[in-house]
Amino acid sequence: MTQSGSELRRTLGVGDAVVIGLGSMVGAGIFAALGPAARAAGSGLLLGLAVAAVVAYCNAMSSARLAAVYPASGGTYVYGRERLGAFWGYLAGWSFVVGKTASCAAMALTVGAYVWPGQAHAVAVGAVVALTAVNYGGMQKSAWLTRAIVAAVLAVLASVVVVCLGSDASDAGRLDVGASGGAGGILQAAGLLFFAFAGYARIATLGEEVRDPARTIPRAIPTALGIALVVYAAVAVAVLSVLGPDGLGRASAPLADAVRAAGVPGLVPVVRVGAAVAALGSLLALILGVSRTTLAMARDGRLPGALAAVHPRFQVPHRAELAVGAVVAALAATVDVRGAIGFSSFGVLAYYAVANASAWTLSPAPAARVVPVVGIVGCVTLAFALPAVSVVVGAAVLGVGAAAYGVRAWAAASR
Repeated sequence: MTQSGSELRRTLGVGDAVVIGLGSMVGAGIFAALGPAARAAGSGLLLGLAVAAVVAYCNAMSSARLAAVYPASGGTYVYGRERLGAFWGYLAGWSFVVGKTASCAAMALTVGAYVWPGQAHAVAVGAVVALTAVNYGGMQKSAWLTRAIVAAVLAVLASVVVVCLGSDASDAGRLDVGASGGAGGILQAAGLLFFAFAGYARIATLGEEVRDPARTIPRAIPTALGIALVVYAAVAVAVLSVLGPDGLGRASAPLADAVRAAGVPGLVPVVRVGAAVAALGSLLALILGVSRTTLAMARDGRLPGALAAVHPRFQVPHRAELAVGAVVAALAATVDVRGAIGFSSFGVLAYYAVANASAWTLSPAPAARVVPVVGIVGCVTLAFALPAVSVVVGAAVLGVGAAAYGVRAWAAASR
């Protein structure tokens, strides 16, 4: 049976799906998020990491169950639409597209800041254009590039862990877990660290391009999340053992500062290159995810129908990819969006709240509903523990999306 021209090609196996998820999670977040999280949580940083991991696990399990039932592009946009109704699916899609578009620009600027700080915006635009071209050429090209990026980043992170833990500057006493930042600081740190965990959604949003999705997706999502958690925990422990919570909180480039403090300054340039490569990997996976959600919403008439086109040769949503690339390039050229990470976290947490609510409807059995309930409570708690500006801006953007949906529904009913 041949696929129609409007369908995407199923080319990804379990390994490819795991790599794409890792490319999203083991990205620039681990190089940048530890410092702000440590400032918020102090000695409770590892507790914040644990809270973020629990919420991410609940979200991952809910997403895996839903993706096995609805193996189509769009992720929670599709799940919310099918399980809760059109409005909730739309709100999830809106949260994802807007929040992750900001994340794309932030990752592009991270590449620019590490590669050529004086021309960060120009480098960022170039990175967006190059990765959009890679995505346009087909999913297998994207998967191969992501695999290479993940391998390089894991090698750099492994070097940081070995150097820090093997250094005379390492002190296990700095790992004492406390709560110097208070409960609010721990929750805020968890919200910031969750930004780095959220990449497993990319596996679900690519559901239409996965072989045997009912089997592949439920295996790939927890596997990718588990590997990312082990990597994050190892890096956090290694860096804390050298810098301590206060030093880590003051660090502008935590991993580079840690290897310098460990007495191996020659590794600093390698860490900087690793950070740039990691940001490229995150940007590649983010563009993939946003374009697939855009495709799904365009198919349903929630976005312009022209964006639903699939390339007859490459079998990718080429117009959606070009549109996303153009918007991200414009943002990267003109705006400093590093402060948008909090806003992006708010949008992603709203997205997963809808995913958990959708998973809650899959089975009436109380045991099957424990994970979705914990996920919903965790998402809402972490969203409102973020900095006040992020909460206000995030809520306002969701309100704009809801209002647009209402106006469109009213106009359709009036015809």
